[in-house]
Amino acid sequence: MSPACRCRSLGSLEKEEELRAEQAPDARPENGLPIFKIDRQRTVREGDTVVCHSMDRLGRNLDDLRKLVFGLTERGIRVEFRKENLVFTGEDSPMANLLLSVMGAIAEFERQLIRERQREGITLAKRRGVYKGRPATLSPDVITTLVTKLAAGEKPSVLAREFGISRMTLHRYRTRAEA
Repeated sequence: MSPACRCRSLGSLEKEEELRAEQAPDARPENGLPIFKIDRQRTVREGDTVVCHSMDRLGRNLDDLRKLVFGLTERGIRVEFRKENLVFTGEDSPMANLLLSVMGAIAEFERQLIRERQREGITLAKRRGVYKGRPATLSPDVITTLVTKLAAGEKPSVLAREFGISRMTLHRYRTRAEA
Protein backbone atom coordinates (compact mmCIF):
# COMPACT_ATOMS: atom_id res chain seq x y z
CA MET A 1 0.00 0.00 0.00
CA SER A 2 1.26 3.45 -0.72
CA PRO A 3 2.39 5.96 1.91
CA ALA A 4 -0.81 7.87 1.14
CA CYS A 5 -2.69 5.48 3.43
CA ARG A 6 -2.39 5.88 7.17
CA CYS A 7 -4.04 4.45 10.22
CA ARG A 8 -5.52 6.35 13.12
CA SER A 9 -5.71 4.49 16.37
CA LEU A 10 -7.38 5.52 19.58
CA GLY A 11 -5.02 4.37 22.31
CA SER A 12 -5.57 3.97 26.04
CA LEU A 13 -5.16 7.73 26.52
CA GLU A 14 -7.86 8.39 23.92
CA LYS A 15 -5.21 10.39 22.07
CA GLU A 16 -5.35 10.04 18.33
CA GLU A 17 -2.11 8.84 16.78
CA GLU A 18 -1.46 8.79 13.06
CA LEU A 19 0.73 6.00 11.84
CA ARG A 20 1.65 4.72 8.40
CA ALA A 21 -0.28 1.58 7.52
CA GLU A 22 0.77 -0.95 4.91
CA GLN A 23 -0.33 -4.38 3.81
CA ALA A 24 1.74 -7.18 5.26
CA PRO A 25 3.21 -8.84 2.14
CA ASP A 26 2.88 -12.48 3.17
CA ALA A 27 -0.10 -12.24 5.50
CA ARG A 28 -3.25 -13.44 3.77
CA PRO A 29 -5.76 -15.10 6.11
CA GLU A 30 -8.33 -17.66 4.99
CA ASN A 31 -10.69 -14.98 3.59
CA GLY A 32 -7.97 -13.79 1.21
CA LEU A 33 -7.91 -10.23 2.53
CA PRO A 34 -4.54 -8.71 3.38
CA ILE A 35 -3.65 -7.96 6.95
CA PHE A 36 -2.71 -4.32 7.47
CA LYS A 37 0.31 -3.55 9.60
CA ILE A 38 1.04 -0.24 11.29
CA ASP A 39 4.71 0.73 11.23
CA ARG A 40 5.48 -3.02 11.29
CA GLN A 41 4.64 -3.00 15.03
CA ARG A 42 1.06 -4.20 15.20
CA THR A 43 -1.92 -5.15 13.08
CA VAL A 44 -4.76 -2.75 12.34
CA ARG A 45 -7.51 -3.72 14.75
CA GLU A 46 -11.08 -2.95 15.70
CA GLY A 47 -11.64 0.74 16.40
CA ASP A 48 -8.82 1.89 14.11
CA THR A 49 -9.37 4.07 11.06
CA VAL A 50 -7.49 3.52 7.83
CA VAL A 51 -7.21 6.93 6.14
CA CYS A 52 -6.39 7.02 2.43
CA HIS A 53 -5.80 10.06 0.29
CA SER A 54 -7.71 8.52 -2.61
CA MET A 55 -9.54 5.31 -3.50
CA ASP A 56 -7.04 4.43 -6.21
CA ARG A 57 -4.30 4.32 -3.55
CA LEU A 58 -5.97 1.47 -1.64
CA GLY A 59 -7.10 -1.00 -4.30
CA ARG A 60 -5.78 -2.13 -7.67
CA ASN A 61 -9.26 -2.24 -9.18
CA LEU A 62 -12.91 -1.95 -8.17
CA ASP A 63 -13.23 -5.58 -7.04
CA ASP A 64 -10.09 -5.32 -4.94
CA LEU A 65 -11.21 -2.01 -3.44
CA ARG A 66 -14.66 -3.33 -2.52
CA LYS A 67 -13.19 -6.50 -1.01
CA LEU A 68 -10.72 -4.48 1.08
CA VAL A 69 -13.26 -1.92 2.29
CA PHE A 70 -15.91 -4.51 3.18
CA GLY A 71 -13.33 -6.80 4.79
CA LEU A 72 -11.97 -3.99 6.96
CA THR A 73 -15.38 -2.66 7.96
CA GLU A 74 -16.56 -6.17 8.88
CA ARG A 75 -13.65 -6.27 11.36
CA GLY A 76 -14.79 -2.96 12.90
CA ILE A 77 -12.19 -0.82 11.15
CA ARG A 78 -13.32 2.49 9.65
CA VAL A 79 -12.07 3.36 6.16
CA GLU A 80 -11.82 7.04 5.22
CA PHE A 81 -11.03 8.49 1.80
CA ARG A 82 -9.95 12.14 1.92
CA LYS A 83 -10.15 13.09 -1.77
CA GLU A 84 -13.64 11.63 -2.22
CA ASN A 85 -14.74 12.71 1.29
CA LEU A 86 -16.19 9.28 2.07
CA VAL A 87 -16.15 7.26 5.30
CA PHE A 88 -17.14 3.59 5.59
CA THR A 89 -17.92 2.12 8.99
CA GLY A 90 -19.67 -1.18 8.33
CA GLU A 91 -23.06 0.29 9.15
CA ASP A 92 -23.28 1.80 5.70
CA SER A 93 -26.46 2.51 3.80
CA PRO A 94 -27.18 1.31 0.27
CA MET A 95 -26.27 4.84 -0.87
CA ALA A 96 -22.78 4.48 0.67
CA ASN A 97 -22.33 1.17 -1.16
CA LEU A 98 -23.44 2.80 -4.40
CA LEU A 99 -20.99 5.67 -3.89
CA LEU A 100 -18.18 3.20 -3.19
CA SER A 101 -18.92 1.34 -6.41
CA VAL A 102 -19.34 4.43 -8.58
CA MET A 103 -16.38 6.36 -7.16
CA GLY A 104 -14.24 3.21 -7.22
CA ALA A 105 -15.14 2.62 -10.87
CA ILE A 106 -14.26 6.23 -11.71
CA ALA A 107 -10.92 5.92 -9.86
CA GLU A 108 -10.15 2.69 -11.75
CA PHE A 109 -11.07 4.38 -15.05
CA GLU A 110 -8.81 7.37 -14.28
CA ARG A 111 -5.93 5.03 -13.42
CA GLN A 112 -6.38 3.14 -16.71
CA LEU A 113 -6.36 6.43 -18.64
CA ILE A 114 -3.15 7.50 -16.91
CA ARG A 115 -1.49 4.17 -17.76
CA GLU A 116 -2.65 4.43 -21.38
CA ARG A 117 -1.23 7.95 -21.71
CA GLN A 118 1.99 6.82 -20.10
CA ARG A 119 2.35 3.92 -22.60
CA GLU A 120 1.68 6.31 -25.49
CA GLY A 121 4.28 8.77 -24.18
CA ILE A 122 6.87 6.02 -23.79
CA THR A 123 6.18 4.78 -27.34
CA LEU A 124 6.62 8.31 -28.75
CA ALA A 125 9.80 8.84 -26.73
CA LYS A 126 11.22 5.54 -27.98
CA ARG A 127 10.53 6.61 -31.59
CA ARG A 128 12.40 9.86 -30.98
CA GLY A 129 15.25 7.93 -29.39
CA VAL A 130 14.87 9.68 -26.06
CA TYR A 131 13.62 6.70 -24.04
CA LYS A 132 16.02 3.81 -24.27
CA GLY A 133 15.42 2.01 -21.00
CA ARG A 134 18.03 1.13 -18.45
CA PRO A 135 21.60 0.89 -19.76
CA ALA A 136 23.24 -2.55 -19.80
CA THR A 137 25.14 -3.41 -16.64
CA LEU A 138 27.91 -5.21 -18.50
CA SER A 139 29.67 -4.43 -21.76
CA PRO A 140 29.34 -6.89 -24.70
CA ASP A 141 32.91 -8.17 -24.13
CA VAL A 142 32.22 -8.90 -20.47
CA ILE A 143 28.94 -10.63 -21.38
CA THR A 144 30.83 -12.88 -23.81
CA THR A 145 33.29 -13.78 -21.05
CA LEU A 146 30.42 -14.43 -18.66
CA VAL A 147 28.58 -16.72 -21.09
CA THR A 148 31.82 -18.59 -21.88
CA LYS A 149 32.47 -19.23 -18.17
CA LEU A 150 28.86 -20.33 -17.71
CA ALA A 151 29.16 -22.77 -20.64
CA ALA A 152 32.39 -24.11 -19.10
CA GLY A 153 30.36 -25.24 -16.09
CA GLU A 154 30.99 -22.56 -13.50
CA LYS A 155 28.18 -22.06 -11.01
CA PRO A 156 25.75 -19.22 -11.83
CA SER A 157 25.64 -17.91 -8.25
CA VAL A 158 29.46 -17.65 -8.10
CA LEU A 159 29.57 -15.87 -11.47
CA ALA A 160 26.75 -13.51 -10.49
CA ARG A 161 28.66 -12.47 -7.37
CA GLU A 162 31.90 -12.14 -9.33
CA PHE A 163 30.33 -9.86 -11.97
CA GLY A 164 28.13 -7.95 -9.51
CA ILE A 165 24.80 -8.91 -11.08
CA SER A 166 21.81 -10.98 -9.99
CA ARG A 167 21.38 -14.60 -11.09
CA MET A 168 18.29 -13.54 -13.04
CA THR A 169 20.35 -11.00 -15.01
CA LEU A 170 22.99 -13.66 -15.62
CA HIS A 171 20.39 -16.08 -17.04
CA ARG A 172 18.91 -13.28 -19.15
CA TYR A 173 22.35 -12.58 -20.68
CA ARG A 174 22.81 -16.31 -21.38
CA THR A 175 19.40 -16.58 -23.07
CA ARG A 176 20.12 -13.58 -25.29
CA ALA A 177 23.53 -15.00 -26.25
CA GLU A 178 21.99 -18.37 -27.18
CA ALA A 179 19.35 -16.73 -29.40
